[in-house]
Amino acid sequence: MKKRVIIKVAGKVQGVFFRASIFNKAQQLLLGGWVRNQKDGGVKVTAEGGEEKLKELVKYCQSGPEFANVEGLDVKWEEANGEFNEFMIK
Repeated sequence: MKKRVIIKVAGKVQGVFFRASIFNKAQQLLLGGWVRNQKDGGVKVTAEGGEEKLKELVKYCQSGPEFANVEGLDVKWEEANGEFNEFMIK
């Protein structure tokens, strides 16, 4: 069964290739959705796919790429609605 996860990432996550690394990880996991910077300096990820693959994405978001400094995650789980055909950077 497909699920949706919404992840808000706080910390030093802009200007350190965080969105690109999330994009690459989501592509590797065959997830649909998007990632974008937030005005508050954080990054927001919305992804749909299999629950185990989404859990792997959440785990990856806890550290991110080499120069990121993740201070916290806010993770919300929902039922998937199938609106995504691909994963993109917004």
